Amino acid sequence: MRQSIAHPEVDDHFALGLATPGLYKLSKLPLLVNRLEKVILVSMTRLRILIVDDHEVVRLGLKSLIERNREFEVVAEAAAQQEAVRKALEHEPDIVLMDIRLAGGSGIVACEQIMAQLPATKIIMLTSYAEDEMLFAAIRAGASGYVLKQVGGNDVIRAIEAAARGEATLDPSLTQRVFTEMRRSIQKEESAAFSELTAQEMQVLALIAEGRTNREIAKALFLSEGTIRNYVSGVLSKLEVSNRAEAAAYAIQHHLKDYLN
Repeated sequence: MRQSIAHPEVDDHFALGLATPGLYKLSKLPLLVNRLEKVILVSMTRLRILIVDDHEVVRLGLKSLIERNREFEVVAEAAAQQEAVRKALEHEPDIVLMDIRLAGGSGIVACEQIMAQLPATKIIMLTSYAEDEMLFAAIRAGASGYVLKQVGGNDVIRAIEAAARGEATLDPSLTQRVFTEMRRSIQKEESAAFSELTAQEMQVLALIAEGRTNREIAKALFLSEGTIRNYVSGVLSKLEVSNRAEAAAYAIQHHLKDYLN
């Protein structure tokens, strides 16, 4: 939840005006109103940020960097996993900047716990480690961003702004790793889709997907129609589909041809 912020210049104007009635001319009022509107707008849109890192010097550096921007406000800091969760629940920040490794705990676990109770909060993992295992664990935990500490201050600010817009942020040096892992995952899913079929059944399924009849399949594979009927029946049963059309659609959807090649 976002809070109002103090604006000394406007407060001084109010104090002066109240203490000395008539000091302000009517011509001054539009300027004061304009300033008040700006203060209210900033108060309503200011992003509330929680910083989590077990090194005080890192927290201080991040806080100094973040608070140079008047649109951001650091509402709390934490150094450990449970403290991070407690502070998040207490302050309900818009953004959490969190180290992936914390003394006596894990930033990944803290991320999972915070997301379970504050799903609208965006969490950016800040880390010195470019390890695949940590990267994918953070993504699975629900992190909105993964940024290496070696980046410049402007990159951190851009990551915060992107998270506030609902966008995911990933360090450019890690992007290729994510795409590679996604391809591997897709290949595993496609492989699992046909894991119960024998090599012969997959050939039969491929020909079904081409629209071949049992007679045509039998001729192509040098088998009898009766044998092909048995294979087709087995394929339908293992894929848990009702007919040849559904089997063909399944084969196309899971890229059977690519798997066979």
